[in-house]
Amino acid sequence: NFKDGIPQEELEVIGKTRKTGTTIEFSADAKIFTETITFEYEYLSRRFKELAYLNPFITIIFTDERTHTTETYHFEGGIAQYVADMNKKTLIADVYSFTAKIEDIEFDIALMYNDAYDEKLASFVNNIRTPNGGTHEAGFRAGLTRVISNYNSKNGAAKEKDVKIEGKDTSEGLIAIVSVRVPEPQFEGQTKGKLGNTYVRPLVQKQTYELLSKYFEENPLQAKAIVAKSLMAARGREAAKKARELTRRKDNMSVGTLPGKLADC
Repeated sequence: NFKDGIPQEELEVIGKTRKTGTTIEFSADAKIFTETITFEYEYLSRRFKELAYLNPFITIIFTDERTHTTETYHFEGGIAQYVADMNKKTLIADVYSFTAKIEDIEFDIALMYNDAYDEKLASFVNNIRTPNGGTHEAGFRAGLTRVISNYNSKNGAAKEKDVKIEGKDTSEGLIAIVSVRVPEPQFEGQTKGKLGNTYVRPLVQKQTYELLSKYFEENPLQAKAIVAKSLMAARGREAAKKARELTRRKDNMSVGTLPGKLADC
C-alpha cells in the first residue's frame, strides 16, 4: 500500500498459494492531477484493442464498472488482421505480413493496398504508438519504395521503365502497421512521438527490401497491381508538376514586351 509514493506498510507472508499475478488498484492524487479526473471509455477501449492487435497471444478483458460494460479483445491474426480491419475500400493487393529479428531488434510489419488515394500507416515502438514516425517508419518506407521501383525497372513495359517512382507515389492506397521492439529506444520529445535510434532504419530497410522482394517474385499478380498503383500516382505527380511549370511560364511571359505573335506556346 502506497500513499504519495511512500509505502504505508511492510509486506508480509500470510500463507501459501498456487496463484500468480498482480492486481493494482489506484486513484489519482488530486494534489498532482489538478484537473477533474475522468477515465474516457472510448480512449481506453481503443488503446486496449490496439494492444490486442499488436500482441496476438494475449486476451484483454476491459470492464467499466460505472456502466457495467465488459469487452474482450483478442485477435489471433495480429497486425495482419489490424490492417484488414482498417480497410474500407476495394482491395488492390492482399494483406502481406512478416516478422523478422536482426541484431537486437524485432519487428512485425503488415501492409496492403486499396483503390483509395490516401495513406493509413501506424507505427509502434515497444507497443507505444509513434504518431510522428521515426527511423523505423523511414526504414520501412525506403525499403518499400526501392522494391516497387526495382520491380518496375525489371518487369515493367518499355514506356513504364523510365517513370521514376518516389516515396510519395508508393504511399497512395497504402495501409500498413510497423511495430518494432527495441531494447533501449530513444525518443525525440517528451511525448515519445518519434523514434530516434539511427541504427534501426537500415536494419528495417534491409529486411523490408529482402522479404518484400521475395514476396513480389512469388506473387506477380499482387506485385503488378501494387506497381500499377504507384505508376498511376507517379504519372499524376508528373502531370501536376508540368501544369505548375506551364502556369509559371505563362505568368512570366504575360508581363513581357513581346508582341502577341511571339507569345509563348
